[in-house]
Amino acid sequence: MSGVDLTRRTLLGGGAALIATPALAQVRDPKVGRFTGLREDGVQAFKGIRYGRAQRFARAVAEPIDRDIKTQAFAPIAPQRGNPDLPQSEDCLFLNVWTPEANPAAKRAVMVYFHGGAYSNGTVTDPLTHGHRLAASGDVVVVTVNHRLNAFGYAWLKPLGERFADSGNLGQLDLILALQWVRDNIARFGGDPARVMVFGQSGGGAKIATLMAMPEADGLFHSAATMSGQQVTASGPGNAWKRTQALIAALGLQPGDTDGLLTVPSERIVEALTATDPVMGGAVYFGPVLDMANLPRHPFWPDAAPQSLHVPMILGNTREETRAFIDPKGAKLNALGWDNLAARIAPEIKIDLDVDWVVAQYRARYPDWSPERIFYSATTAGRSWPGQVIEADERAKAGAAATWVYQLDRASPIDPLRGAAHTDDIPYVFGTLDAPGSMSGTDAGARATRDAMMQAFVGLAKTGTPGLAQWLPYTLPDRATLVVGDSTAMVVNNPRRWERELWARAPYVQPGS
Repeated sequence: MSGVDLTRRTLLGGGAALIATPALAQVRDPKVGRFTGLREDGVQAFKGIRYGRAQRFARAVAEPIDRDIKTQAFAPIAPQRGNPDLPQSEDCLFLNVWTPEANPAAKRAVMVYFHGGAYSNGTVTDPLTHGHRLAASGDVVVVTVNHRLNAFGYAWLKPLGERFADSGNLGQLDLILALQWVRDNIARFGGDPARVMVFGQSGGGAKIATLMAMPEADGLFHSAATMSGQQVTASGPGNAWKRTQALIAALGLQPGDTDGLLTVPSERIVEALTATDPVMGGAVYFGPVLDMANLPRHPFWPDAAPQSLHVPMILGNTREETRAFIDPKGAKLNALGWDNLAARIAPEIKIDLDVDWVVAQYRARYPDWSPERIFYSATTAGRSWPGQVIEADERAKAGAAATWVYQLDRASPIDPLRGAAHTDDIPYVFGTLDAPGSMSGTDAGARATRDAMMQAFVGLAKTGTPGLAQWLPYTLPDRATLVVGDSTAMVVNNPRRWERELWARAPYVQPGS
């Protein structure tokens, strides 16, 4: 293994060091074409730029801008059960741009971010994903994209008629339309359309993995990074139709009432998202559909989609993903002990193994671990981590462009019970350590981790290689992984090998497939 000392001197001595914020002319309201933005923390920001318009359950189209527009505030987000305090609208196809300087001659690398939320919730207006610090520190153009979600973006309605043939992947097609907007317009904001990197966390990473198998996305991005977000397989059309039927029933509509679907208030559709999923249980799931047209194959099954093998890629996960959404103080951990540990683990995993056997294996391997530690390790390794392993292994088997894998081990100093959990890498990449919702803290360890993560992602955007020279590509059988701790990062071969091999004894079932 090799170590990386996360000090400012080491970072700035690396191959793609962060560049100081360039001096900008003091312009109150920067303009690009018909867009008037604003200055934000030393960069120029253009918020709420429309990239498309769409009718319900129809493919979006680009809309030429024929009037001057102030792009100084975020636009409404997609209808959803999350973020109830933010304005929501079906008219939600807007993106945001942060640039050090809107100079067409600059040709800066472009970093396009897709938000998480499992295809159903989320927004890039979250302060954690504001792009001003990443744009300034990395000397890049940052774009963040909102798009249609849940039933509006992924309900499979083709059985109701060919007019709905695109319905199961409308959210993905929105992202493609946004990337086409970037290709055609980003140069005016100082970006280089030949150096576009997409990156996303959780559902955002899954959206990227799916785009890697969609022909219309081919050539629209040149590097990619996913953070705790994978998509091995998409939903089959049969299961997708069962879910749509559950939604229709929850709306109180007749099975073939297309007029009702097109006219029912959006608020009622959002309310109907609480319908029980007929395949998985829980709330009804909507995500990409294997429609054989927009998505003609699964993203990473039976192998990595050949169309994107040339795209260099970062794949990352956190050490204890499930601590973010299974509350250590909640009911699922209440009175946890050896007598009920297996029963508590069973509903949380996506690999069908005998959980009593699993617990016995962990206890034999780690006799000093508590039930809680085994619970979070097992649920992470049996639910949130396998997709990344599959994607990295399949790219390595196929001889794809280099892939780099990281594992965030730095525990949150804000909440000792949280460990290194899902979403905790977001503020490090965006530099938003002090933003509301950040669990990173702002101490020296947080700043060093931020500098390393930001430099790696910026380096990939600029050169196709992470900006940490010591980070070795992931190959088989070594599986080199950058394990990021509090103030150091170690390149470790095959970390958590025992857990990976244990859970590999049965197939991984992609949620929603």
